[in-house]
Amino acid sequence: MSAPDGVDTDVFDPRVFARGVPHEALRLLRDTAPVSWQDEHAVGPWPAGPGFWAVTRYDDVRHVLRHPVDYSSSLGATQIRDPDPADLPFLRRTVLNMDPPEQVRLRTLVTGAFTRRRLEGFAAAVQRRADALLDAVRDDGGCELVGRVTDEFPLQNLSDLLGVPVEDRPMLLRWTNRVIGYQDPDHADDDAGSGPPVNPRSPAALADMFGYADALAERKRAEPGDDVMTALVHAEVDGRALTGPELHMFFFLLVIAGNDTVRSALPGGVLALVGHPGAYAGLRAAPELLPSAIEEILRWHPPVLTFRRTATRDHVLNGAEIAAGDKVVVYHCSAHRDPRRFPDPDTFDITRTPNEHLAFGQGPHLCLGAHFARMQMRSFLTAFLRLPPARLDGEVRRLTSNFINGTTRLPLAW
Repeated sequence: MSAPDGVDTDVFDPRVFARGVPHEALRLLRDTAPVSWQDEHAVGPWPAGPGFWAVTRYDDVRHVLRHPVDYSSSLGATQIRDPDPADLPFLRRTVLNMDPPEQVRLRTLVTGAFTRRRLEGFAAAVQRRADALLDAVRDDGGCELVGRVTDEFPLQNLSDLLGVPVEDRPMLLRWTNRVIGYQDPDHADDDAGSGPPVNPRSPAALADMFGYADALAERKRAEPGDDVMTALVHAEVDGRALTGPELHMFFFLLVIAGNDTVRSALPGGVLALVGHPGAYAGLRAAPELLPSAIEEILRWHPPVLTFRRTATRDHVLNGAEIAAGDKVVVYHCSAHRDPRRFPDPDTFDITRTPNEHLAFGQGPHLCLGAHFARMQMRSFLTAFLRLPPARLDGEVRRLTSNFINGTTRLPLAW
């Protein structure tokens, strides 16, 4: 859609986000059409869809996330593009694509795998890894941060958390790129051929990942460790363990979401700092501000840009007449710039408090891994602040995606 003043308010096209989050378009939508209809046009080989409602104000985004009775994660799953109807029962096996009460049962079953004690047990290793990766580039006068550091750092941490052997870790990165970057020319599957595009979340596309999950689960049953995969294969609630398909989908969710959200947050945080020299210098001078700076980074550069729900009934949301079955897509990246919630939202303020961002979701789908993500950000930024002051040294490249706020190239000099 186009606004009267000529600003293009297409906030669907992933190629738009590759140029940067369209904050001006989102601002205009927040002010004039906070729940707006978006055309879902064809993009490359991906066909057009039926369209959706874009929810751009903070209070409306939070309302949608907190009310699964009206906004289902299960009816159409949680990505903007409609899945193949044949794949939908499969996609509904993951907790991300479930509604209560089924979602609550499965979340309860795995919550024990994410105890603070277990996560904090990795803290020292995470800090050592951040120190080592950044020390390795210190004397180079700069580096391409994504390829040298921020792709590797969360991948190694996640592998430790899951109990994945060192030699198998590159597979996790390949799977993440295939699933998250399917619309990006640098990450698209070159083996797809000339036929219709293959949904990277389909059973066929994930068969190799699930085969590996089965093998790893069997190894953890025979050789248990203090890791999440061991906890998952032994988890029970009321005598019931995870089924094979449930374990597959949790492994998928942990590998993709657990890797790519942090992998997106870290370069996003560095970009925020080097783009705001005053805040960067202030944080270097007062590293005790790091906890509030991390929350501001998550507001400023949320790793997840959008999430989709499906309306369960006809109703009105902030003046928009939504019909049962319509897609409703919340825009975290817009909610975080809403002046109705955040004073002076276009200022990057590392002392901002309170900072009630939605980077880790709300309601029943509040992220289980939020504590581990913050730990990794804290360790990485602690090590980064010890480097000489960094500056951009070339063109930044962003992921072609309207879902993950990813950076695929970040050249720095110091």
